[in-house]
Amino acid sequence: MAKGTTRSLFATGWRNVREAGPKRLALTAVLLVLAVLVGRLSWHTYFTDDAERALFDYRSYMLAQAVEQDPRVVIIAYDDNTLINLQKRSPLDRGLLARALRNIDGMGAKAIGIDILFDQPQAEDEELIDALRAMQTPVAIGYANTATNAQDIVYEQQQFLDGFLARLEGSRARPASVRLDSESRDVVRVWPTIERTLPPLMGRAMLQSAGEPRVRDFYGYQGAIRYRLPALLDRPVFATVQIDAFGNDELMAIPEVRQEFARQIEGAYVLIGGDITDYDRALTPFSAFNPDTLASGAFDPRPPGIEIHAATIAQMLDGARLQQVPGWLLWAYAVLVVLCAGLTALMEIRSVRVIPLVAAQLALFLGLPFLLLAQGVDTYGFPAVGPVLAWLLAFLAVTSAVRAASAVQRRFAQGALGKYLPASIAQEIIDKPELLQLGGTKADIFVLFSDLEGFTKMSHAISPEMVAKLLNRYLDSLSEVVLAHGGILDKFVGDAVVAFWGAPIARADDGERAARCGYAIWQAGEAFRAEVAAMDPNLPRIGKTRVGLHWGEAVVGNFGGENRIQYTALGDSMNTAARLESANKPLQSSVMASREFVERSGLDWWRPMGRVVLRGRAQPVDIFEPAPDFSKPDRDKLSTALAMLATDRDRALAMIEDVVHRNPADKALQNLLSRCRELDGEGAYVLD
Repeated sequence: MAKGTTRSLFATGWRNVREAGPKRLALTAVLLVLAVLVGRLSWHTYFTDDAERALFDYRSYMLAQAVEQDPRVVIIAYDDNTLINLQKRSPLDRGLLARALRNIDGMGAKAIGIDILFDQPQAEDEELIDALRAMQTPVAIGYANTATNAQDIVYEQQQFLDGFLARLEGSRARPASVRLDSESRDVVRVWPTIERTLPPLMGRAMLQSAGEPRVRDFYGYQGAIRYRLPALLDRPVFATVQIDAFGNDELMAIPEVRQEFARQIEGAYVLIGGDITDYDRALTPFSAFNPDTLASGAFDPRPPGIEIHAATIAQMLDGARLQQVPGWLLWAYAVLVVLCAGLTALMEIRSVRVIPLVAAQLALFLGLPFLLLAQGVDTYGFPAVGPVLAWLLAFLAVTSAVRAASAVQRRFAQGALGKYLPASIAQEIIDKPELLQLGGTKADIFVLFSDLEGFTKMSHAISPEMVAKLLNRYLDSLSEVVLAHGGILDKFVGDAVVAFWGAPIARADDGERAARCGYAIWQAGEAFRAEVAAMDPNLPRIGKTRVGLHWGEAVVGNFGGENRIQYTALGDSMNTAARLESANKPLQSSVMASREFVERSGLDWWRPMGRVVLRGRAQPVDIFEPAPDFSKPDRDKLSTALAMLATDRDRALAMIEDVVHRNPADKALQNLLSRCRELDGEGAYVLD
C-alpha cells in the first residue's frame, strides 16, 4: 500500500479524534490505559480469571500428548479395598507399609516416595521406623508444616512428624514436601511455590536421591505441570498396584510372584500413598474433559495427589520444562493489542471490509496461546480472553471519540437518570455527565435485597386487578424508602426490590444509609401488612418483608442494547445479598446482614447471629441482625458466647441460653441457640 494511501486511510478518523475536545481525549486515553490493563491483568481480575483458566485447561487438554503406560513411575496405593480388608481407615496401616517396604527394597527401584504424613502415633511405628532405617533404596517421606499446609496439619501433628523424622537421621530416608498448589476452585495446574521452610518437592527429592541429572533443569521451576493422556482407554498413564500384594510376606515368598513384581519395580520410581475415595484428591486441567476415557476407568477426574507427583516426576525425566514468558513481553503484547484496535477504529473503510479484519485479529488473540503451548511455551498466565476484551474496549473507546455526540448522551442521561436515581444524585450527574459513562466499572457497593413472604400465594386467590393494585402500592412504598435513604433502585423482580449504594457516586455515609434503609424496608412491609388486613379481612394474610444486606465488589453501569438500557449492578455481591434475604426464613428473622456490611455501616445496633453456610455456597458467612432496642449487655454476651463456641462449647451454649431466657418471645434468638448445637467442623451452620 502506498504511503499516501495509508495516510488517507487513517486521516479522517484521526482528525475527528483531535476535534473531540480535551475531555473526550482524556477519557479516551484513560480507556486505552484501562484496555492495556485488561489485556495484561486478565488472569488476576475476578470477572475474567475463570475464563482464562478455562481456556488454559481446554488448550492443555487439546494439545496434551497421548502416551502408553509410563513404566518409569509405579504407584503403590492404599485403596478402598485395602481399607476394607484392614478394617481400618485412618491413619493408614503402618505395619502393612513396613512389610511392603522390606519387600520392595530388594527389587531395584531407583527411589521410593511415601505420600503419607506420619503425624500421629500408631502401634506399628517402631516396626515402620526399623524398616525405614534398614532401607537400601532412597526413600522420600511426606512432609508438611503448619506454615504452608494449615488445612492439613496442626501444630501438635507437626511436632510428632518432626520427631518421627528425627528418628530416621543417618538412614536413607529423607523428608520431602507433599504440598500441591491448587489455586482456582482446587485445580492443580502449576508446580507448587518454593518455600524455604519446606524440603524439596516429593518428585525433586526422589530424583535427587537417585542421582538423576535432569532434576537440575527444574530447580526453581514453578510453571505449569505437563499432564498427559492415556493412549489406550484401558491403560492409565501410570500403573497403580494395590499395596496389599507387597505387604503380603507369604505371597512375596513365592519366587514367581516376587520376580513378576520385581520386573515392574526395577528401575522405576515408586510412589506409595492413598488412592481413596474423597480423600487427598484434586482437580487437574483435564477434569472437565474426556468423558470416553473417564467411562473406561483410565482417567480419573479427581486423581489422588500421588498421581500429580507422578506427573511431575515424568515431566522432569522428559526434560519438559516449559519456557516462561517474561512479564515485560506480556505488557508489550497488551500494548500491541490496544494499538491494533485503535488503528482499526481509525480506518476509513466500509464495515463489510472491517469485519474480516476484526475477526482475524480476535482469532489471532485467542489462538496465539495454543500456538505457543504447541511450541513448548508455558501459557499459564498468558492472556487469551484479556486481549480480546482489551481490543474491544480500545476499539470502542476510539470509535466513540471519533463518532461522539455529547448532546445525545446528555439527553439520554436527562431522560433516564431520574427513573432510578435519587434526585440529588441525578441532578449532579446531569451537571457532570462524565460521572456516568456507558459501560461498566468496578465499585464497592452496599446491596439490599428484599422479598415479600406470601404474596405469590395471595396472587392466586384474588383477581388480577387487585394483585396489580396491591403490588404497585407495595413497590411504591418501598421505592420511597429506598430513594429517601439515597439508594439506587436497581430492579423489581416480582415483589422483590433490589437496591444499592456506592455507585455511581460513593458517599461517606452510604453504609449507614443502606443499614437504616434495610430496617425501614422491613417496617414499611409491616405497615403494608396492616394496611392490607384493614382493607379487606377476607384477603389471605401476607407475610413479613425479608431483607438481605451485603457489601462487596460489583460491576456497575449501563448495560443493554439499542432498544433498552438499564443501569444496574452485576456480581457475586448481589447474589450474596439475595441469599441472605432467603436465609431469613430458616433463621426465623426479618433482616440479616453480612459481617462485611456491618463493619462498614457505622452503626452499633447489630447483634451477632452466628456463622452460617448460605445455600449454594461453600464458605461460611458471619451474620448480624439489626436490633436497635436490644440491650447492650445481651449483645456483648452473645458476641462473647459465639467467640467461645470453638473453645468452650458448653459454657458458650449456657450463655446463649441465658440471653434467650431473658427474651422468650424472640424466635430468631431461639433459632440461634438451636443452630449453635448443630455446627459443622468450621463452626458454621449449613443452611439447607
